[in-house]
Amino acid sequence: MPSLPNIPAIWQTVLLLSASNVFMTFAWYAHLKQLNDRPWWIAALISWGIALFEYLLQVPANRIGYSELSLAQLKILQEAITLTVFVPFVVFYMQQPLKLDYLWAALCILGAVYFVFRS
Repeated sequence: MPSLPNIPAIWQTVLLLSASNVFMTFAWYAHLKQLNDRPWWIAALISWGIALFEYLLQVPANRIGYSELSLAQLKILQEAITLTVFVPFVVFYMQQPLKLDYLWAALCILGAVYFVFRS
């Protein structure tokens, strides 16, 4: 996937990683709700099919991001995006209660973002 010239690389990376994380979260966890009564291997095959779309977005995101970001910055950015996608997934899709622990986790990740991007 070629980069888009009018959008800064960091924003292309954020957008692609965000979309990738939606697919990743569904591939990893949606089967716990939707396929709980099916054999694990069926859930695995379906999850692999969903994960394909994750990788089709994640690989170009990392290649674009690596043109301007360090590997550590890419990883921490991905973790921050993962939490941002995961919390609404847990609350709205899995219908589990919002916990204060999510806030503490987010603050820890924001600290990681600060430290890895400060220099």
